[in-house]
Amino acid sequence: MSKSVAAPKAGPKVGLVSLGCPKALVDSERIVTQLKAEGYEISPDYAGADVVVVNTCGFLDSARAESLDAIGEALAENGKVIVTGCLGATPDLILSQYPNVLAVTGPHRYEQVMTAVHGVVPPRHDPFLDLVPPAGVKLTPRHYAYLKISEGCNHRCSFCIIPQLRGDLVSRPIDEVLREAENLVNGGVRELLVISQDTSAYGVDLRHKGAEWRGRERRAHMTDLAAGLGELGAWVRLHYVYPYPHVDEVIPLMAEGKVLPYLDIPFQHASASVLKAMRRPGNQEKVLQRLAAWRRDVPDLAIRSTFIVGFPGETEADFQELLGFLKEARLDRVGCFRYEAVAGAPANDLPGAVPEEVKEERWNRFMALQQEISIEKLDAKVGRTLQVIVDEIDTEDGVICRSYADAPEIDGNVIIEEPTRRLRPGEIVEVTIEAAGEYDLWGRLV
Repeated sequence: MSKSVAAPKAGPKVGLVSLGCPKALVDSERIVTQLKAEGYEISPDYAGADVVVVNTCGFLDSARAESLDAIGEALAENGKVIVTGCLGATPDLILSQYPNVLAVTGPHRYEQVMTAVHGVVPPRHDPFLDLVPPAGVKLTPRHYAYLKISEGCNHRCSFCIIPQLRGDLVSRPIDEVLREAENLVNGGVRELLVISQDTSAYGVDLRHKGAEWRGRERRAHMTDLAAGLGELGAWVRLHYVYPYPHVDEVIPLMAEGKVLPYLDIPFQHASASVLKAMRRPGNQEKVLQRLAAWRRDVPDLAIRSTFIVGFPGETEADFQELLGFLKEARLDRVGCFRYEAVAGAPANDLPGAVPEEVKEERWNRFMALQQEISIEKLDAKVGRTLQVIVDEIDTEDGVICRSYADAPEIDGNVIIEEPTRRLRPGEIVEVTIEAAGEYDLWGRLV
């Protein structure tokens, strides 16, 4: 006689709303990983969740408004809400508007989030049934992952409140970071995107203390980290790199093909007076010299940056200096933001507020110039053969890929309209470029 076996009881369900930057996404991944490890299921909607965790952003006022709206929506749809993330660093603001939220925690406070979840719905955990891969649970596509190497920041830029929200720099031990990266690659990740608030400062707080990995001592230092990651056989992309002198040490790794020839450097402006008001270093002549030196060693180096226009006190002469820098630097990928006051930022008290219509006009001029530069640089790639990583198979537009010069979601794409064979996300293939647009490239499989 056969015996019927009862299906295992489903675990409690937690909904998750994740807002903000890739660093916040990594926080969400860690929360999800811990939830899954404790037997919780992740609900795809409000209705099926026993409680909802909202991971907020609190950098700009517009981001704060979006986060508050998300909290209100979760309360209206579910009723049981736990708030975490950057906006959670100001609990009075949240509780004054939404006194019914169950708990509020600041950024990267995973244990407090789990304690709050336990208080609402205790876990059901069976170690024989609940399996979590060594790489944890990822919210990105399977073939790429963000690798967060530190929390916080030691800079005190006048427009930024990140140190108030996330504290000073706290670097992770290098062996811990490299083991996580190794687990990710072993789990199928083909591209590692290194993120932090200041990647160049990695390990400063640890006095670059070393640790053993793969039988060798490695310093908690950007150069050793990049070299170690370069041993894993995956694409390694460096984000949020301040142009400290030791960044020069990473350029040879790019020339050797161990790290992608890609640097994400937040220059923010070019005018010395504006940079001084921003509390940022500002010798643009030296910056241009170093860019030229890097490109001599790695001709294909792609540089992405972000800038702010309309900062308090910015004159037309300052803005013209910024446009002049763009023309000389010829950066590959550029983002531009109209200055937006952030509650609690010192820049709010600076004189010389720039009218909104002037910000808009300068932003349009900036973007028009950068678009010209982008078109010229992409046109120069027509006829070349590039390695690309497949992101998405789109039945209408073709296969969406990225080259070494393109980070996911923020840069351009390489599109294969009529692939000659079936491709899979995460596959790395060679493509001959046949056409270029303002930000994207089109090509055919080799």
